[in-house]
Amino acid sequence: MSSPETRDPSPAVSRALGILRALEVAGVPLTLSEIAREVGIAKSSASNICQALEGEGMIQRAESGYRLGLRTAELGGAFAAQFNQVREFFSVVEADPLLRTHVVQIAMLDAPDAIYLARHEGRTERLGTPLGSRLPLVYCAVGNAMLLGMGEEEVEAVLSASTFVPKTERSVTTPDQVRTKIAEGRERGYAVDHGESFPGIFGVAAPLEPWQPGDPRMAVGVPLGASEADETTIAAVGAALLDISAQLTNPLSRRPA
Repeated sequence: MSSPETRDPSPAVSRALGILRALEVAGVPLTLSEIAREVGIAKSSASNICQALEGEGMIQRAESGYRLGLRTAELGGAFAAQFNQVREFFSVVEADPLLRTHVVQIAMLDAPDAIYLARHEGRTERLGTPLGSRLPLVYCAVGNAMLLGMGEEEVEAVLSASTFVPKTERSVTTPDQVRTKIAEGRERGYAVDHGESFPGIFGVAAPLEPWQPGDPRMAVGVPLGASEADETTIAAVGAALLDISAQLTNPLSRRPA
């Protein structure tokens, strides 16, 4: 018999969230039987909850079952729009003559990962990471950029929580390699991913200071194809990102020069 401390206060809500998580992880439509199995509930219960979620637009029917619905995207957009920097991001990027021609993305910290919140589409090539995706902080440029602004204790906590499962042959494999990248990034002001997250895709990113106390750490970054990621281009993109990072900093929190 479960104790009051361990009893689920709202089983229906927990099951509904479990269904949403299962669909998120699957990335493809799931049948009722698959949903029930993944969440660990009876098929009849899964059917009732799915009907309620479908009625609210949280999931929708697909040919072979259910998938996430449009309402989840709207909620994701509403979450991102809570932050001043995300709201100002698009106009600031569009005003920059270099960055407006690139894919530019904002990601936030959910240690040990970075979650992608918003993107400016400045080119036709499919570069960058889909919104809502997660990448380990230790590999991606935006994750490395967030590490630049952390104190040593926070950095060590991230390193302890990181699994170091290389995504490419260029991925770092040890905490010391990450510490070296942090030192190099702090010296130039921005982070560089030399194809550690995806083969042939480089990244350049700058940290964003939290707009107000309680806001999550964020970073703004640009993906580049390896063929265009020469030192000159990386430096130009890095300088432009530092410029918009300054524009996306709360003027009331800026320190006197």
